[in-house]
Amino acid sequence: MSGLEVLFGCIVGFALGLTGGGGGIFAVPLLVYGLSIAPREAVGISLASVGGTALSGAVPRLIRGEVELRTGLLFAISGMLGAPVGSYLSTLVPENVLLILFACLMCVVAHRMWVKAARPQLATGTCSTEGKPEVDRSACQRDADGQLRLTSRCARLLIVVGLVTGVLSGLFGVGGGFVIVPALVLFSGMAIHSAVATSLFVVVLISISGVSSHLIAGNELSITTAALFTAGGLVGMQFGGFVAKHLHGSTLQKTFAIAVIVVACFVILKSVVA
Repeated sequence: MSGLEVLFGCIVGFALGLTGGGGGIFAVPLLVYGLSIAPREAVGISLASVGGTALSGAVPRLIRGEVELRTGLLFAISGMLGAPVGSYLSTLVPENVLLILFACLMCVVAHRMWVKAARPQLATGTCSTEGKPEVDRSACQRDADGQLRLTSRCARLLIVVGLVTGVLSGLFGVGGGFVIVPALVLFSGMAIHSAVATSLFVVVLISISGVSSHLIAGNELSITTAALFTAGGLVGMQFGGFVAKHLHGSTLQKTFAIAVIVVACFVILKSVVA
């Protein structure tokens, strides 16, 4: 069994390293259908493994100064508050319904990644209101040095998006990178490389909150399975990052989106039949 746990962790890590975000979306289906783990426990294991994998990527980027700490902390704190809410909501939903909702989330992720692949110019790292004096200046803006002007409206916007990300993480056991990266780029005007680095930092903190609330709620979590899954994820992420450097980005994104749709359809079919 330990071999499968490491293998499935490698698949998740490989997808994460290959696409830069969204790999964790495969964790719950692999745990539930590949290892026969109950959906609620799978959510906790997924959170722990995704957080551990993200930590390995966040630390070197933090040391290199690629993480925008002020924006990341604001996003992370609000996400950490949302994660326990998501964990609580997951206890109110029947497990087959939870899996169907998760499959719907997978479809949303696949659509976003397909659109991103078709229109890569969307990730410009520029605020939509930048350079337009006629637009409300209380929206997120950056000064000439690239520093975020954290106005009250900008802070509220980032807090709301962070809360939503936290709820999704606690509810479905995903890191939320597929939400965090585009949100940081589009709403805060962060450059894409900084957004990826900051996203990993945020995912680590949100995962800690999600796992803690998962355990406090009395849900089971196999430390051994989480550790093996994380170990596989660390190896897979390095390999995925290496392969990504040698393949066309849009092709990778579209292939990933198709794979997510296939898995989502499988999850829905199994949940309905069950």
